[in-house]
Amino acid sequence: MSHRHPASAGTLRVRALHAVRGQQPILRGLDLDVEAGEVCAVMGVSGAGKTTVLRVVAALQPFASGTIEIGDVALEPGALPPESRLRALRRRVGVVFQSHALFEHLTALENVMLAPIHALGQSRDDAAATATQLLASLGVSARAHAYPRQLSGGEAQRVAIARALAPDPQLLLMDEPTSALDPARRTALGESLRALAAQGRGLLIVTHDAEFARHYADRVVVLSHGTIAEHGAAAQVLAHPAHEATRELLR
Repeated sequence: MSHRHPASAGTLRVRALHAVRGQQPILRGLDLDVEAGEVCAVMGVSGAGKTTVLRVVAALQPFASGTIEIGDVALEPGALPPESRLRALRRRVGVVFQSHALFEHLTALENVMLAPIHALGQSRDDAAATATQLLASLGVSARAHAYPRQLSGGEAQRVAIARALAPDPQLLLMDEPTSALDPARRTALGESLRALAAQGRGLLIVTHDAEFARHYADRVVVLSHGTIAEHGAAAQVLAHPAHEATRELLR
């Protein structure tokens, strides 16, 4: 992992990305950009490589070749570096998993305090202040002292978003964020994501929810067999799909 000049801070640049699982190619020469202030939805039928894109960008999975730049941090192909060398990346990239992945033995507040303490070196008091502000901004301050098992699906997701935002990342990655939400919560989530983008963050969202992408994403990228089948303005691509992979997705 290396640092570059921060000319493209707040953005994601992926070029010629190849990733494999065993001998099986998963991503085959992917090019992908996410600008600061943009919500980009990655779509595709099951097995297209969507979640692999998130995992590789978040340095949770190695990639075989290509380049990944997040602001002034560059990831390199081959084995993952140790976590101690990924601190700069962890400050720039927040991840919200489909399962929320909150720590069950910690309250909502304590879950959100983890990154400020461990990644940013804040005192417990400062971390608590950061966490309290984030939970309030996402409308779950009343649940600060609840444990994950006491939260609804929508509440757990908002706490997970607050935790991902705690280091103030430039890029937020989300995997199937609407999968457990009713229509009202989907709308609230979409508005939250637009607000996060308006603050200048880039958002990269893997979703199968075309209606959600149509309403809240700026751009959509449709994957098929590890390459981009189609991309463009979300409303345009999803209303007038040009590629069979997109039509299959919408059926």
